[in-house]
Amino acid sequence: MPFRFTRPLAAALLVGIVFTLPACAGRGKHTRSDTQYVARDVATLYNLARQQLGQGNYAAAAAIFDEVERQHPYSIWARRAQLMSAFSYYAARDYTKSTESSRRFLSIHPGNRDAPYAYYLIALSYYEQITDVERDQTTSKQALDALGELVRRYPDTRYAADARLKIDLVRDHLAGKEMEVGRFYERRNQWLAAVTRFRAVIEEYQTTSHTPEALMRLTECYLALGVPEEARRSAAVLGANYPGTKWYQRAYELMQRHPGNAVTPAAAPAPTPAAAPATAPKPAG
Repeated sequence: MPFRFTRPLAAALLVGIVFTLPACAGRGKHTRSDTQYVARDVATLYNLARQQLGQGNYAAAAAIFDEVERQHPYSIWARRAQLMSAFSYYAARDYTKSTESSRRFLSIHPGNRDAPYAYYLIALSYYEQITDVERDQTTSKQALDALGELVRRYPDTRYAADARLKIDLVRDHLAGKEMEVGRFYERRNQWLAAVTRFRAVIEEYQTTSHTPEALMRLTECYLALGVPEEARRSAAVLGANYPGTKWYQRAYELMQRHPGNAVTPAAAPAPTPAAAPATAPKPAG
């Protein structure tokens, strides 16, 4: 499943934070090095960081925002710089530092009005690191946990609305991983191991797009294990909930090829659209 980079959305949601900050005097031409080691007044540092951010120099902006906090820890700008640093690191794709900055902000300002955005940045930082289903999915689970925490804490925010969409995508991705492993075991005739994976999809990710195939694969595995009643049950659930899918067609044909295990005519898959009359009812499960 492709995971599109969502930095534009994060930037758009940051607008409300960025433009609530008053303008500061004291703009100067400085580099990252001379803000890193030379003391500057808070206005000069903050504006320089904003300038770097506006020019797309995200890593430099993050470093200068950090310097605002380091040089002026008791200033009101320190709190604002923490969140801007977290966003800048995120925009630079330094997700580890973005998460660290966001968590530091939350530990110091847990009740701040911008706390939902800090949680959102943490969730996005994990989300952007999700890899394909052939690799370890630890980060996917961390993303799911972080997105879920955001929704639980701030369910009525615009950040939570986006998080809910991403939760569905991550769950589908994790189900895809279970299917990948299950098919691996099935190809090697390790039926019990395969059953465990396919059942996990049905029980933990039943609303995802992988459930119909998981039910069909269970039908295959149960027949291979010599437990036709379980195979019949899986095929029946598949027919009741996904009667028009290719997975039910395959499960139905598979059961028909095993004497004594055939499903009842009522569970037969629907005919193809070309052969079916316009008023043909869907088959019962």
